[in-house]
Amino acid sequence: MKRNVKPSTVSGTIVAPASKSVAQRAIAIASMAKGVSEIFSVGNSDDVKVAISVCRALGAMIDEQYDRLTISGGLSLPKTVLNCGESGLSVRMFSAIASTLNDEVVLSGKGSLLNRPMGAVEESLGSMGVKCSINQGRLPIRIHGPLKGGVANVDGSISSQVLTGMLIASPYAASDVTIHVKNLQSRPYIDITTELMKAFGVNVANKGYDEFLIKSGQRYQPRNYTVEGDWSGAAFFLVAGAIAGRVKVENLKISSSQADKVIINALNYAGAKVSVYDNYIEVNKHLLHGFDFDATHCPDLFPPLVALASHCEGETKILGVSRLRGKESDRAATLVEEFGKIGIDIKLVGELMIIRGGTMKGGLVSSHGDHRIAMATAIAALAGEGMVEIDGAEVVAKSYPDFFEDLSTLTNKYD
Repeated sequence: MKRNVKPSTVSGTIVAPASKSVAQRAIAIASMAKGVSEIFSVGNSDDVKVAISVCRALGAMIDEQYDRLTISGGLSLPKTVLNCGESGLSVRMFSAIASTLNDEVVLSGKGSLLNRPMGAVEESLGSMGVKCSINQGRLPIRIHGPLKGGVANVDGSISSQVLTGMLIASPYAASDVTIHVKNLQSRPYIDITTELMKAFGVNVANKGYDEFLIKSGQRYQPRNYTVEGDWSGAAFFLVAGAIAGRVKVENLKISSSQADKVIINALNYAGAKVSVYDNYIEVNKHLLHGFDFDATHCPDLFPPLVALASHCEGETKILGVSRLRGKESDRAATLVEEFGKIGIDIKLVGELMIIRGGTMKGGLVSSHGDHRIAMATAIAALAGEGMVEIDGAEVVAKSYPDFFEDLSTLTNKYD
């Protein structure tokens, strides 16, 4: 599907969608808790739908009523391959959860997930007594529990998702678990994981993000839980306000552990007018200038930051390029290629992405099957000088199905 976005002035209010990162974790943990939980404001992203499907296959009874899930937890061996769609979090999280069962479970996926590296899953679970095999570093993954526990070592330099899975599964190991972690990136995502575990009754001792201790025998307890708004999706519309008018985004917690709330810092560095209130964030257009930003712990911000930097006077430098290689696309190369098509010069120098702000022209770009690329090019086009046609725009459904509808409420000028 193609979408056309024309230069437009934006003005209005949107409600941030549910955080898929929080929702996926909450659904998984509630499905492990014996008893009935209700999860509110889960959203309708593809990744959340995948988590629901996988948990049902693992034996949880899940009733969907509008934006609420009623989950009767308790896991059992699935009768089929667990299809994780294109969700990297789901496959890494549910691989660990499946290891708490006492027979073989196979996990696979589709699209870009089939090419994403899974070796860290095999290594980490294998160190805790799980039989685990992968296909030359890729999906499918075959998991054969039980999870024995003990000491595990995790390399956190590529993704924190493997650690998230191990943390969530560890209370169900046969013995206490100690996880040693080196070079952990995206620390805020681990905070989300441990906060959710605590909310459902399990404690984790975090020793400076280098070591995690989890006592065996703890069990998740059912509860009601409301999923907070998504800073990752909201970041695009906050940028839209900075470059093209005025945008108010509701349903955002300034106290959130989500990594991407630091978009507020980047907007301030660039010179945007940012106002933070109890129940919403408002951003207004202003003269923008290049800025320096470290996105090592928040790599999902690279696409909206590039959209912002494209309309800043001068040069912007964003640190953390290596965190982009294993996403839905090679996001570093994709941003260089697609923004280059519409007149923005981007260079990669080691860990730095250097964007020179300029005049954005119209043209045809591709999402490369990456939801954040589709959203970034759409937002950047608002302050350009010609229409941008986005091929593969339907991929926004992975995280933000209503993205173009929300854009329409602010502009009423896209096709």
